[in-house]
Amino acid sequence: MRLPPAASTIVRAATALAAAVLSAGLLSAAAPTTAAASVAAPTTAAASVAVPTTAAAASARPTLAPARLARPSGVWARGGELANALTGRRLWSRGLNVRRPMGSITKVMTALVVIRAGDLERKIRISDAVVRYGSRDDASSAGLRAGDVLTARQLLEGMLVPSGCDAAFALATAYGPGWKTFVAKMNATARQLGMTGTHFANFDGLPWPTGDSTYSTPRDLVILGNEAMKSVTFRNIVRQRAHWIGADAQHHRYYWRTTNLLLGSYPGAVGIKTGSTPASGYCLLFEARRNGRSLIGVVLNSSDTNPGIRFAAAARLLNWGFTIIHAPRPR
Repeated sequence: MRLPPAASTIVRAATALAAAVLSAGLLSAAAPTTAAASVAAPTTAAASVAVPTTAAAASARPTLAPARLARPSGVWARGGELANALTGRRLWSRGLNVRRPMGSITKVMTALVVIRAGDLERKIRISDAVVRYGSRDDASSAGLRAGDVLTARQLLEGMLVPSGCDAAFALATAYGPGWKTFVAKMNATARQLGMTGTHFANFDGLPWPTGDSTYSTPRDLVILGNEAMKSVTFRNIVRQRAHWIGADAQHHRYYWRTTNLLLGSYPGAVGIKTGSTPASGYCLLFEARRNGRSLIGVVLNSSDTNPGIRFAAAARLLNWGFTIIHAPRPR
């Protein structure tokens, strides 16, 4: 994903503030009481974490939705959806079929194509071209080193945890073969899944050839997320807050931290993927599980300037969703 200047500073500040607020137990468990939904993003980091995320609220016994919970409020996103991941039932949406760029959420499809192809222990040598690509246009990078030899599985970690565009390029060129052939496979998979409002122009969601050349809809991205989460390999990667690879004779040491700040701060969060470009704004495809219930959702363009807003929007949706759905009956 492409980050604007000083984004890393904003993320660090939002992360530190979120941790402080959570540790102090200051987040409210009260449900939103209005049906108003705004797309205007707050301008402070504090606003990005001031949402109910306590374990007590999340684990409360589910009840039928009262009238005041008919719609969630305070969800800052121009597009989005929340669904029951187990049944597929849609609980909330905004701009359900409106096509929007989604940044590095694109990499979920890249991962799905690679995982379906298999042979995840195949070894891939990192070329100079991969390293150059990872350093272009402020792209997020796994910091891959030219000459290193990594497995496809390790490159999936480098693509999904720190959102490495260099890792995505390495996988696309290896599994195409060639990135153009690989992107064609991505679009073919989208058609097979019924993602009718989606088109991939590249393998990582960077804004080329234009900012909106790669696009999708909230409906399609929830379909994609559900399909990807069927894979144990994918699930095990996207739930990690960090991943470490020790140095050996074939590669350097790598340490990657997740870009998904919902992990570790929202109880029950199990993934999935962040995304951002100047055209897409800050986006998040997410899933959380509690007490036999599972919710999946996406928020698109939650803010153009504050990366923390997407996590706050997701948390509000999840709190609302867990309140209104019943746990599945025991068999």
